[in-house]
Amino acid sequence: MHFNSRYSALPAKLYHHQQPLALKGAKAGHFNAALADELQWSEADKAAWVEICSGQKTFAEFEPLAMVYAGHQFGQWAGQLGDGRGLLIAQIIDKNGQTVDLHLKGAGSTPYSRMGDGRAVLRSVIREYLAGHALNALGIPSSNAVGFTSSTQGVQREKLELGAMMLRTSDCHIRLGHFEWINQYQPALLPEFTQKCIEWHYPQCLAAEQPVLAFAAQVIQRTAVMIAKWQLAGFAHGVMNTDNLNITGSTLDFGPYGFMERFRPNWINNHSDYQGRYTYQQQPSIGHWNLWTWLNNLIPLCPAGDDKAQWKEDLAKCLEQFEPAFLEHYTLGLCQKMGLPSFHKDSFDCAMAFLRVLQSEQLDYTQSFIRLQNKQYELIKDDCLDLRQFEAFLTQYHGIRGLQDTAELDAAMAKANPRYILRNHMAQKAIELAERDDFSEVERLFQLLRQPYAPQPDLERESDLAPLPGDQPEVAVSCSS
Repeated sequence: MHFNSRYSALPAKLYHHQQPLALKGAKAGHFNAALADELQWSEADKAAWVEICSGQKTFAEFEPLAMVYAGHQFGQWAGQLGDGRGLLIAQIIDKNGQTVDLHLKGAGSTPYSRMGDGRAVLRSVIREYLAGHALNALGIPSSNAVGFTSSTQGVQREKLELGAMMLRTSDCHIRLGHFEWINQYQPALLPEFTQKCIEWHYPQCLAAEQPVLAFAAQVIQRTAVMIAKWQLAGFAHGVMNTDNLNITGSTLDFGPYGFMERFRPNWINNHSDYQGRYTYQQQPSIGHWNLWTWLNNLIPLCPAGDDKAQWKEDLAKCLEQFEPAFLEHYTLGLCQKMGLPSFHKDSFDCAMAFLRVLQSEQLDYTQSFIRLQNKQYELIKDDCLDLRQFEAFLTQYHGIRGLQDTAELDAAMAKANPRYILRNHMAQKAIELAERDDFSEVERLFQLLRQPYAPQPDLERESDLAPLPGDQPEVAVSCSS
């Protein structure tokens, strides 16, 4: 590996050094060999992946550390938080010359664990491992993972479960909540910390007249695009606290996530979200709220001698770009999914009409777009009760497409509509087998989800392509992990 150990060069108040606490009886779960290659792991590193991914082996080039940060959780100030069960164990250079964090999850308690035990259980590790893999394959910036290990050690949750560890990768673990913690508890560190964030992640902003404003604008832009990509894929993060969004617009800490199946925008996929704050339909507005909260922490960076009221206004103007950035990316992506020209004045309205059909008829989001792509209109119609609503949509749809050369539009559809998503019941099946030491279903899903747009008849099962039958309860997912 090629190390770039930069975070530990920051002031020591921002983290706590400690070694991981290995689980008893660690054993192999699954290894992402392709990602290890991208990260320039040596053959010796690959051979020792179980030891690395279970906290038994660390690196002389980087002393593991737990980050401290704060955050708003479910809209309420939660005070000091931090890495309560994870450690940054290395920062390394990948094949593209980019610095990547290696973060070991389930590594034991830290000073920031509060009432937690610092552990992770096998079911949550498998869910995050497969989801990060799936999101990256869908072209959605996200954390990923080199591998995970199971163990013989029990961890108490609602019941006694198997403990596990996962070696997560991300381009950045600096969260919006880092700025909240610094502003609240160590305000003198804010200028230096922000400067390093810009140097590491947005160096192009250094040449701007106001680098902090340029930085803020870039964070807002990337976050808006990330959330638009979530919406297009039908992905619900589940717990969009300010400490779970990072500054590079890559998906992080999505434990109680869900890929939407039947199109229900108000579906609560995290059963701890009693008010429905983090439903699919709320994600854009919550993203805006989180960024507004974050921008308040940049107010103290007003340049000396400048008018603070004007500085606040300038920060607010940065946030004004969130909605148009989101809508531009979402509109373009939705038109691609529909096979409609984005420049046509009625394309977006037609796409909304299709979504209304999916919502009122409770049709499967992913499967319905595949049927539309394959021109299987009768299959969609057969599942509809309100035939007039569907026929009205289809008439408008054909009217717009009939004026175009559709070959290019069809090609865009094929690249925009995945055949496979990680449905909750698919992940649950893999978890149930893994808890019996059978990781074959994890491997099958890993291979299936790495090429979500291409039919894979040798790998797929009928249950991969549809929601559970209506008489079977959905898999409930909680924050407990």
